[in-house]
Amino acid sequence: MNAFKNLSGATKGYILLIGLVILSWLIFKILTPHNFGSPENMLAYFQASLIVTVGAVGFYFVMDMGLFDFSIGANIILSSIVGCQLATTFGLGYTGLVVGAILCGALVGLCNGYFYVKLRIPSMIVTAGLALIYESLANYMAGGIEQTLPSDLRGLGQMPGNIILAVITFVLAWLILNYTKFGTYTYAIGSNEFVAKNMGIDVDKYKVLAFILSGAFFGAMAVLTISYGSSMVAVTGMSSMSRNFVPTMGCFFGLAFMKYGIPLQAIILGEFVVNIIFFGFISLGAPTAIQDVITGFALLIIITLTTKVSKGEIVK
Repeated sequence: MNAFKNLSGATKGYILLIGLVILSWLIFKILTPHNFGSPENMLAYFQASLIVTVGAVGFYFVMDMGLFDFSIGANIILSSIVGCQLATTFGLGYTGLVVGAILCGALVGLCNGYFYVKLRIPSMIVTAGLALIYESLANYMAGGIEQTLPSDLRGLGQMPGNIILAVITFVLAWLILNYTKFGTYTYAIGSNEFVAKNMGIDVDKYKVLAFILSGAFFGAMAVLTISYGSSMVAVTGMSSMSRNFVPTMGCFFGLAFMKYGIPLQAIILGEFVVNIIFFGFISLGAPTAIQDVITGFALLIIITLTTKVSKGEIVK
Protein backbone atom coordinates (compact mmCIF):
# COMPACT_ATOMS: atom_id res chain seq x y z
CA MET A 1 0.00 0.00 0.00
CA ASN A 2 2.84 2.39 0.84
CA ALA A 3 4.50 1.56 -2.47
CA PHE A 4 1.25 2.46 -4.27
CA LYS A 5 1.08 5.81 -2.46
CA ASN A 6 4.60 6.64 -3.59
CA LEU A 7 3.77 6.14 -7.27
CA SER A 8 3.11 9.09 -9.57
CA GLY A 9 -0.46 10.19 -10.11
CA ALA A 10 -0.55 8.99 -13.71
CA THR A 11 0.81 5.56 -12.72
CA LYS A 12 -1.84 5.20 -10.02
CA GLY A 13 -4.52 6.12 -12.54
CA TYR A 14 -3.33 3.61 -15.11
CA ILE A 15 -3.17 0.86 -12.47
CA LEU A 16 -6.74 1.57 -11.40
CA LEU A 17 -8.03 1.69 -14.99
CA ILE A 18 -6.28 -1.50 -16.08
CA GLY A 19 -7.48 -3.13 -12.88
CA LEU A 20 -11.08 -2.19 -13.77
CA VAL A 21 -10.66 -3.65 -17.26
CA ILE A 22 -9.29 -6.92 -15.87
CA LEU A 23 -11.90 -7.10 -13.11
CA SER A 24 -14.85 -6.51 -15.44
CA TRP A 25 -13.48 -9.09 -17.89
CA LEU A 26 -12.82 -11.64 -15.15
CA ILE A 27 -16.30 -11.42 -13.63
CA PHE A 28 -18.10 -12.17 -16.89
CA LYS A 29 -15.49 -14.69 -17.99
CA ILE A 30 -16.23 -16.71 -14.84
CA LEU A 31 -20.00 -16.36 -15.26
CA THR A 32 -20.06 -17.25 -18.96
CA PRO A 33 -16.71 -18.76 -19.98
CA HIS A 34 -17.72 -20.19 -23.36
CA ASN A 35 -19.15 -17.18 -25.20
CA PHE A 36 -17.40 -14.20 -23.66
CA GLY A 37 -13.97 -12.67 -23.41
CA SER A 38 -11.92 -14.46 -26.05
CA PRO A 39 -9.12 -12.41 -27.67
CA GLU A 40 -11.26 -12.01 -30.79
CA ASN A 41 -14.23 -10.90 -28.69
CA MET A 42 -12.14 -8.42 -26.72
CA LEU A 43 -10.90 -6.85 -29.95
CA ALA A 44 -14.50 -6.55 -31.14
CA TYR A 45 -15.52 -4.96 -27.81
CA PHE A 46 -12.67 -2.47 -28.09
CA GLN A 47 -13.56 -1.52 -31.66
CA ALA A 48 -17.16 -0.96 -30.62
CA SER A 49 -16.00 1.22 -27.71
CA LEU A 50 -13.93 3.38 -30.06
CA ILE A 51 -17.10 4.74 -31.67
CA VAL A 52 -18.45 6.38 -28.53
CA THR A 53 -14.97 7.21 -27.23
CA VAL A 54 -14.41 9.57 -30.17
CA GLY A 55 -17.46 11.57 -29.13
CA ALA A 56 -16.69 11.35 -25.42
CA VAL A 57 -13.20 12.88 -25.69
CA GLY A 58 -14.75 15.90 -27.41
CA PHE A 59 -17.60 16.09 -24.92
CA TYR A 60 -15.01 16.25 -22.13
CA PHE A 61 -14.22 19.87 -23.03
CA VAL A 62 -17.86 20.79 -22.39
CA MET A 63 -18.33 18.74 -19.24
CA ASP A 64 -15.08 19.97 -17.70
CA MET A 65 -16.51 23.50 -17.87
CA GLY A 66 -19.51 22.34 -15.88
CA LEU A 67 -21.85 22.29 -18.89
CA PHE A 68 -24.01 19.54 -20.34
CA ASP A 69 -25.46 18.57 -23.70
CA PHE A 70 -28.74 16.72 -24.19
CA SER A 71 -28.51 16.96 -27.99
CA ILE A 72 -25.70 14.41 -28.41
CA GLY A 73 -27.93 11.76 -29.97
CA ALA A 74 -29.72 14.24 -32.22
CA ASN A 75 -26.36 15.60 -33.36
CA ILE A 76 -25.08 12.12 -34.21
CA ILE A 77 -28.23 11.24 -36.17
CA LEU A 78 -28.31 14.53 -38.07
CA SER A 79 -24.57 14.46 -38.85
CA SER A 80 -24.80 10.83 -40.00
CA ILE A 81 -27.64 11.65 -42.39
CA VAL A 82 -25.90 14.76 -43.73
CA GLY A 83 -22.66 12.84 -44.29
CA CYS A 84 -24.47 9.91 -45.88
CA GLN A 85 -26.44 12.10 -48.28
CA LEU A 86 -23.37 14.08 -49.31
CA ALA A 87 -21.49 10.83 -49.89
CA THR A 88 -24.25 9.12 -51.90
CA THR A 89 -26.82 11.55 -53.29
CA PHE A 90 -24.20 14.15 -54.22
CA GLY A 91 -21.53 11.59 -55.09
CA LEU A 92 -18.83 13.06 -52.84
CA GLY A 93 -17.77 9.70 -51.42
CA TYR A 94 -15.59 9.60 -48.33
CA THR A 95 -14.92 13.34 -48.53
CA GLY A 96 -18.61 14.15 -48.27
CA LEU A 97 -19.11 11.58 -45.53
CA VAL A 98 -16.28 12.71 -43.27
CA VAL A 99 -16.19 16.45 -43.94
CA GLY A 100 -19.98 16.78 -44.13
CA ALA A 101 -20.60 14.95 -40.85
CA ILE A 102 -17.86 16.80 -38.94
CA LEU A 103 -18.95 20.22 -40.23
CA CYS A 104 -22.57 19.44 -39.44
CA GLY A 105 -21.58 18.37 -35.93
CA ALA A 106 -19.56 21.56 -35.45
CA LEU A 107 -22.50 23.67 -36.68
CA VAL A 108 -24.80 21.94 -34.19
CA GLY A 109 -22.23 22.70 -31.48
CA LEU A 110 -22.14 26.33 -32.56
CA CYS A 111 -25.91 26.59 -32.26
CA ASN A 112 -25.80 24.98 -28.81
CA GLY A 113 -23.10 27.33 -27.58
CA TYR A 114 -24.60 30.45 -29.14
CA PHE A 115 -28.08 29.94 -27.71
CA TYR A 116 -26.68 28.93 -24.33
CA VAL A 117 -24.65 32.13 -24.07
CA LYS A 118 -27.39 34.39 -25.41
CA LEU A 119 -30.37 32.94 -23.55
CA ARG A 120 -28.56 32.63 -20.21
CA ILE A 121 -30.43 29.51 -19.16
CA PRO A 122 -28.96 26.13 -18.13
CA SER A 123 -27.21 24.24 -20.92
CA MET A 124 -29.33 21.14 -20.24
CA ILE A 125 -32.53 23.04 -21.02
CA VAL A 126 -31.11 24.78 -24.10
CA THR A 127 -29.72 21.60 -25.65
CA ALA A 128 -32.84 19.58 -24.81
CA GLY A 129 -34.98 22.08 -26.70
CA LEU A 130 -32.57 22.26 -29.63
CA ALA A 131 -32.45 18.46 -29.78
CA LEU A 132 -36.12 18.48 -30.85
CA ILE A 133 -35.22 20.84 -33.70
CA TYR A 134 -32.24 18.72 -34.81
CA GLU A 135 -34.41 15.59 -34.76
CA SER A 136 -37.06 17.26 -36.89
CA LEU A 137 -34.45 18.54 -39.32
CA ALA A 138 -32.90 15.07 -39.63
CA ASN A 139 -36.32 13.53 -40.20
CA TYR A 140 -37.12 16.10 -42.89
CA MET A 141 -33.82 15.51 -44.67
CA ALA A 142 -34.24 11.74 -44.54
CA GLY A 143 -37.83 11.96 -45.74
CA GLY A 144 -38.83 9.24 -43.32
CA ILE A 145 -36.55 6.79 -45.12
CA GLU A 146 -33.67 4.87 -43.57
CA GLN A 147 -30.38 6.27 -44.83
CA THR A 148 -28.02 3.49 -45.89
CA LEU A 149 -24.33 3.83 -46.60
CA PRO A 150 -23.14 1.73 -49.59
CA SER A 151 -20.78 -1.13 -48.78
CA ASP A 152 -17.90 0.54 -50.65
CA LEU A 153 -18.09 3.53 -48.27
CA ARG A 154 -18.01 1.60 -44.99
CA GLY A 155 -14.25 1.38 -44.66
CA LEU A 156 -14.26 3.57 -41.54
CA GLY A 157 -16.48 1.08 -39.74
CA GLN A 158 -13.82 -1.61 -39.61
CA MET A 159 -10.08 -2.01 -39.14
CA PRO A 160 -7.86 -0.22 -39.92
CA GLY A 161 -10.09 2.72 -40.93
CA ASN A 162 -11.85 3.03 -37.58
CA ILE A 163 -8.57 2.79 -35.67
CA ILE A 164 -6.95 5.49 -37.82
CA LEU A 165 -9.83 7.93 -37.44
CA ALA A 166 -10.10 7.28 -33.70
CA VAL A 167 -6.36 7.77 -33.13
CA ILE A 168 -6.43 11.04 -35.08
CA THR A 169 -9.23 12.38 -32.87
CA PHE A 170 -7.53 11.19 -29.66
CA VAL A 171 -4.22 12.82 -30.58
CA LEU A 172 -5.98 16.02 -31.62
CA ALA A 173 -7.91 16.19 -28.33
CA TRP A 174 -4.72 15.51 -26.34
CA LEU A 175 -2.80 18.23 -28.16
CA ILE A 176 -5.61 20.76 -27.70
CA LEU A 177 -5.99 19.96 -24.03
CA ASN A 178 -2.27 20.05 -23.18
CA TYR A 179 -0.63 22.44 -25.63
CA THR A 180 -3.13 25.18 -26.49
CA LYS A 181 -4.56 28.23 -24.78
CA PHE A 182 -7.99 26.72 -25.20
CA GLY A 183 -6.99 23.67 -23.16
CA THR A 184 -5.56 25.84 -20.40
CA TYR A 185 -8.70 27.96 -20.28
CA THR A 186 -10.87 24.85 -20.24
CA TYR A 187 -9.31 23.80 -16.95
CA ALA A 188 -9.41 27.36 -15.61
CA ILE A 189 -13.12 27.79 -16.33
CA GLY A 190 -13.91 24.33 -15.01
CA SER A 191 -12.00 24.98 -11.78
CA ASN A 192 -13.51 28.38 -11.01
CA GLU A 193 -15.42 30.38 -13.57
CA PHE A 194 -15.48 33.52 -11.40
CA VAL A 195 -11.69 33.52 -11.01
CA ALA A 196 -11.30 32.81 -14.74
CA LYS A 197 -13.35 35.93 -15.54
CA ASN A 198 -11.26 38.02 -13.19
CA MET A 199 -8.15 36.75 -15.00
CA GLY A 200 -9.49 38.36 -18.17
CA ILE A 201 -10.66 35.15 -19.87
CA ASP A 202 -13.62 35.62 -22.19
CA VAL A 203 -15.60 32.78 -20.60
CA ASP A 204 -18.58 32.98 -22.97
CA LYS A 205 -16.32 32.81 -26.01
CA TYR A 206 -14.53 29.70 -24.80
CA LYS A 207 -17.77 28.02 -23.79
CA VAL A 208 -19.04 28.47 -27.34
CA LEU A 209 -15.73 27.14 -28.70
CA ALA A 210 -16.05 24.12 -26.38
CA PHE A 211 -19.49 23.32 -27.81
CA ILE A 212 -18.18 23.72 -31.37
CA LEU A 213 -15.23 21.43 -30.70
CA SER A 214 -17.43 18.90 -28.95
CA GLY A 215 -19.89 18.97 -31.86
CA ALA A 216 -17.09 18.33 -34.36
CA PHE A 217 -16.02 15.26 -32.39
CA PHE A 218 -19.62 14.04 -32.34
CA GLY A 219 -19.58 14.50 -36.12
CA ALA A 220 -16.56 12.18 -36.27
CA MET A 221 -18.45 9.78 -34.02
CA ALA A 222 -21.36 9.93 -36.47
CA VAL A 223 -19.00 8.84 -39.27
CA LEU A 224 -17.92 5.79 -37.27
CA THR A 225 -21.50 5.07 -36.20
CA ILE A 226 -23.04 4.92 -39.67
CA SER A 227 -19.95 3.21 -41.12
CA TYR A 228 -20.14 0.50 -38.46
CA GLY A 229 -23.92 0.07 -38.52
CA SER A 230 -24.29 0.81 -42.28
CA SER A 231 -27.49 2.84 -41.83
CA MET A 232 -29.19 5.54 -39.77
CA VAL A 233 -32.86 6.12 -38.99
CA ALA A 234 -34.13 9.59 -38.06
CA VAL A 235 -36.25 9.68 -34.88
CA THR A 236 -38.44 12.28 -33.20
CA GLY A 237 -39.89 12.98 -29.76
CA MET A 238 -36.51 13.04 -28.00
CA SER A 239 -35.92 9.36 -28.83
CA SER A 240 -32.36 10.32 -29.78
CA MET A 241 -31.52 10.83 -26.10
CA SER A 242 -30.86 7.11 -25.76
CA ARG A 243 -27.57 7.81 -27.57
CA ASN A 244 -26.52 10.33 -24.90
CA PHE A 245 -25.83 7.85 -22.15
CA VAL A 246 -22.68 5.97 -23.15
CA PRO A 247 -20.53 8.97 -24.24
CA THR A 248 -21.53 10.69 -21.01
CA MET A 249 -20.42 7.67 -18.97
CA GLY A 250 -16.98 7.89 -20.57
CA CYS A 251 -16.75 11.56 -19.63
CA PHE A 252 -17.49 10.67 -16.02
CA PHE A 253 -14.39 8.49 -16.09
CA GLY A 254 -12.41 11.40 -17.51
CA LEU A 255 -13.60 13.77 -14.79
CA ALA A 256 -12.96 11.19 -12.06
CA PHE A 257 -9.39 10.53 -13.23
CA MET A 258 -8.55 14.16 -13.96
CA LYS A 259 -6.82 14.28 -10.56
CA TYR A 260 -4.39 11.66 -11.89
CA GLY A 261 -3.62 13.80 -14.95
CA ILE A 262 -4.97 11.27 -17.47
CA PRO A 263 -8.56 12.32 -18.29
CA LEU A 264 -8.51 11.36 -21.98
CA GLN A 265 -6.79 8.04 -21.32
CA ALA A 266 -9.42 7.38 -18.64
CA ILE A 267 -12.19 8.05 -21.16
CA ILE A 268 -10.69 5.55 -23.62
CA LEU A 269 -10.28 2.76 -21.07
CA GLY A 270 -13.49 3.72 -19.27
CA GLU A 271 -15.56 3.31 -22.42
CA PHE A 272 -13.84 -0.05 -22.92
CA VAL A 273 -14.97 -1.10 -19.42
CA VAL A 274 -18.53 0.02 -20.19
CA ASN A 275 -18.54 -2.08 -23.37
CA ILE A 276 -17.13 -5.12 -21.58
CA ILE A 277 -19.98 -4.87 -19.06
CA PHE A 278 -22.52 -4.34 -21.86
CA PHE A 279 -21.40 -7.34 -23.90
CA GLY A 280 -21.02 -9.37 -20.72
CA PHE A 281 -24.71 -8.96 -19.96
CA ILE A 282 -25.55 -9.85 -23.55
CA SER A 283 -23.57 -13.07 -23.22
CA LEU A 284 -25.54 -13.82 -20.06
CA GLY A 285 -28.82 -13.21 -21.90
CA ALA A 286 -29.91 -10.59 -19.38
CA PRO A 287 -32.94 -8.42 -20.29
CA THR A 288 -32.15 -4.89 -21.45
CA ALA A 289 -33.80 -3.31 -18.40
CA ILE A 290 -31.65 -5.36 -16.04
CA GLN A 291 -28.56 -4.46 -18.05
CA ASP A 292 -29.28 -0.75 -17.69
CA VAL A 293 -29.95 -0.97 -13.96
CA ILE A 294 -26.80 -2.96 -13.17
CA THR A 295 -24.65 -0.90 -15.55
CA GLY A 296 -25.88 2.28 -13.84
CA PHE A 297 -25.03 0.91 -10.40
CA ALA A 298 -21.65 -0.28 -11.67
CA LEU A 299 -20.90 3.22 -12.93
CA LEU A 300 -21.84 4.79 -9.58
CA ILE A 301 -19.61 2.32 -7.74
CA ILE A 302 -16.68 2.88 -10.10
CA ILE A 303 -16.90 6.67 -9.88
CA THR A 304 -17.32 6.53 -6.09
CA LEU A 305 -14.26 4.32 -5.67
CA THR A 306 -12.10 6.42 -7.99
CA THR A 307 -13.21 9.87 -6.78
CA LYS A 308 -12.27 10.99 -3.30
CA VAL A 309 -13.83 14.26 -2.17
CA SER A 310 -11.78 16.25 0.30
CA LYS A 311 -13.40 17.29 3.56
CA GLY A 312 -15.23 20.59 3.18
CA GLU A 313 -15.14 20.44 -0.64
CA ILE A 314 -18.35 21.31 -2.50
CA VAL A 315 -19.61 18.51 -4.77
CA LYS A 316 -21.10 19.96 -7.96
